[in-house]
Amino acid sequence: MKIFFIIATLFATAFTSFSQSLGYQDLAILFTQNDNNGSARFTAMSGAFGALGGDISSINVNPAGISVFNTSMFTGSFNVRSSDIASNYYGNTATNQDQFTNLSQAGAILVFESSFNSDWSKFAVGLNYRITKDFNDSFLAEGNSGFATFTNFPLDNNDPALLYDIADEQSFNNRHSGDLSEINIAFSSVYQNKLHVGLSLNFYDLNFNQQSNLTEFNSDMDGNQLDAFLYQENLTTGTGFSANLGFIYRAHQNFRFGLSYQTPTWYTEIMEDSNITDNDGFFGDTEIVVSNDNLIYNNTSSGFFPSQTLIYEFRTPSILTASTAFIFGKNGLLSIDYVNKSFQRIKLSGDNFNNENQFFQNNLQNTHNFNVGTEWRFDRFSVRGGYNFEQTPTLNNNSIFNFSDVEGYSFGGGYNFGNFKVDVAYSNNNRTAAYNFYSDFNANAANLTINNSVFTASVSLSL
Repeated sequence: MKIFFIIATLFATAFTSFSQSLGYQDLAILFTQNDNNGSARFTAMSGAFGALGGDISSINVNPAGISVFNTSMFTGSFNVRSSDIASNYYGNTATNQDQFTNLSQAGAILVFESSFNSDWSKFAVGLNYRITKDFNDSFLAEGNSGFATFTNFPLDNNDPALLYDIADEQSFNNRHSGDLSEINIAFSSVYQNKLHVGLSLNFYDLNFNQQSNLTEFNSDMDGNQLDAFLYQENLTTGTGFSANLGFIYRAHQNFRFGLSYQTPTWYTEIMEDSNITDNDGFFGDTEIVVSNDNLIYNNTSSGFFPSQTLIYEFRTPSILTASTAFIFGKNGLLSIDYVNKSFQRIKLSGDNFNNENQFFQNNLQNTHNFNVGTEWRFDRFSVRGGYNFEQTPTLNNNSIFNFSDVEGYSFGGGYNFGNFKVDVAYSNNNRTAAYNFYSDFNANAANLTINNSVFTASVSLSL
């Protein structure tokens, strides 16, 4: 998804009239989303590992969990995600289906027993890579809002110029790609075999691209046709850092509770390259064709493809996770995580972002999210299930892209061959969204129904 490119106030005012891209406030929310990718065991239990540990993907929730391991372990995972986005725009429906395959996670835990007579009996080091957010998706919206934004032909010599202000149809095709990935380096130790404490350092790599095409078919009072095509493209890259500190306490052999705090992620330099700049009065590559003239207007016909670059800083919300787990001997377990994200603390720096930062404070909320997971063992075979709920951070519909709450479920299984484990999982989540690509008019937003199904497979080796 794309952003507004503001170089000066004049450009910003003109740009919003032709924008199909997201504002900075929308991108800030997009870049804080988490797909909860991890090992198949982690995914099957909806990521509820804050008080549980014992899985490499617990690094992302509570780094104290890596010292729950008794032996060193390597785990690698891939997933196949099926995306189904259905749009409804003024009574017209369109469906777009995609499928994406990723190496979603790979990492290792090294466990060291203490060689000293000390209350600190075990020490663990973890290194993990995962895809935090997969941006790959696309949708198409078609219909007739009754609003025409391309009403003149730039090469029209008529006096007065013809006015094509009757809207016949609009089509908006939006495609975005890239991902947000992270590398975690974690350290954890155990005190008196009851208290696990941990720290992780997290390094992020952001790569995001959007390509959007707006097509308008308009006409004048005499039936002459005007077809307009606007293409916009944006590439955003950046690197960030955060830290995560947590503990797990074994209050009883059947009961644990945990708490972790992840600092905001600080992106000290985000760079955007875009064609969303003034080119002959249009913010993007534009072609206009009319039925009563043999001329075609194209603002890039001379080979001039203007672009511009903007650099800024970004701070994401902090995350607080409180967790509890019930262990039923060797038979099974139940784990519950509560996650709070402080979206009001999002901040943009490096340009005039006063309006955006005010939006974060006034229109976003701290979210209350829940993950529940269970696992039951039958000798070497395990079955798992989970449920997750994620609250939307937006309080109203002031954004171009508005998401609903997210609900999802998951299940899976695994088999332990001894030093070798194989796990599989299936997860599904769905949400609705409204995308307003005519943000400065009273046109309705395109209503989207987004469904994601993910199959994950993992292999684990004891080292």
